[in-house]
Amino acid sequence: MAEYASVLMFLVAFLFLLLGYPVAATLGGTALIAAAIGVATGHFDAALLMATPNRLYGIITNQTLIAVPLFVLMGVILERSKIAERLLDSMSRVFGRLPGGLGISVTLVGMLMAASTGIVGATVVTMGLMSLPAMLKAKYDPSLATGTICATGTLGQIIPPSIALVLLGDVLGNAYQQAQLNMGIFNPEAVSVGDLFAGAIIPGLILVGMYLVYIFTTAIISPEKAPPVEAEPISLAELIGSLIPPLVLIVAVLGSILSGIATPTEAAAVGAIGALLLAFAGRQLRPGQLFDISRSTTQTTAMVFFILIGASLFSLVFRGLGGDELVQHMFDNMPGGVVGATLIVMLVIFLLGFILDFIEITFVVVPIVGPALMAMGLDPVWLGVMIAVNLQTSFLTPPFGFALFYLRGVAPSSIRTTEIYRGVVPFIILQLLLLGLLAWQPGLATWLPGVIFD
Repeated sequence: MAEYASVLMFLVAFLFLLLGYPVAATLGGTALIAAAIGVATGHFDAALLMATPNRLYGIITNQTLIAVPLFVLMGVILERSKIAERLLDSMSRVFGRLPGGLGISVTLVGMLMAASTGIVGATVVTMGLMSLPAMLKAKYDPSLATGTICATGTLGQIIPPSIALVLLGDVLGNAYQQAQLNMGIFNPEAVSVGDLFAGAIIPGLILVGMYLVYIFTTAIISPEKAPPVEAEPISLAELIGSLIPPLVLIVAVLGSILSGIATPTEAAAVGAIGALLLAFAGRQLRPGQLFDISRSTTQTTAMVFFILIGASLFSLVFRGLGGDELVQHMFDNMPGGVVGATLIVMLVIFLLGFILDFIEITFVVVPIVGPALMAMGLDPVWLGVMIAVNLQTSFLTPPFGFALFYLRGVAPSSIRTTEIYRGVVPFIILQLLLLGLLAWQPGLATWLPGVIFD
């Protein structure tokens, strides 16, 4: 029974999370209780806990994680400054007369919003408040309208630069080094957040292309579901004025990372300052709003790092109880080898996505299963992109998908929950197709990082 103590600890933590206890406190508290029981029974070395201060110091001095509050700040500024609202209006006037033109506009703006904020909840709520009334007024089918908004809102998981990829890249980088050390490689290769950004670009664009094709095809086959809308013509100057600022900001952030000019942290600082300048230049932000923006950024950042501290203590105790060796042994003896192990892990992450946010899954699950999978030969960039798309699909899947809850909270009561569920099904199928495509052609995720960084 002692060898399964780590699994029991994981199940107890999972139970407390289901009961609604705070994630960070649950992870840290469960770890300390498990460590105390392990010390009392002689199955845990108390000296391992002496590594906790070093781990905490490593978290607060991690240069990559400093990018998190900066990216959050950039996203909050863009959300509050109405830049996305102007962009949606411009896109609607460009594509509105086409079949499904308003849906196409929402998808494109949602893609840019996802790249700017990287937070699923913020994107879904913002797009729901901005675009859902306009789509319903244009006589769009409620299922298609809500499905489009939910699907584009989850693009923040896969479209770089996003907070999800920053956190996932840092955790996978550590897990990859751990896997190599376990295999006796004492000069391990590194995987950076930039690698994961580059790996996610092609799959992200493919997914957006799938969304656009589906919306346009639906509008052609069933015009009543996505009719053209009458829109005022837009001048080239107006279009450029609304489109160029966010595009320049995203290209500056992502381009500086991929070109090697800046680290993710430095690029995030450029993005935050750029968003601030854009907001003030367009007179969309008042100085008094800076306090609310700072408070929102601080709350989100504190939440992320509090969870990270709890997860760090949890993984320390989990390993001290032999959990990593147990996971490796389970994977080695699993039917189907590396394919079977990958399928099981993806299924577990998909189900956990119903009840846990991407932050908890990234900090708790990935450090446990990542080293074992990469020791079996999986490419870390490919694995990271697969996890990101998998979580994106989970957040969209009824009845527990987070994106559905966010939209339900801002959608009018005239829209039934079943209509939202029905609307996301085609987009879930498209995301599953992308997962299958990535499994069949891993080069879609690994080719671009190799070209840029090798």
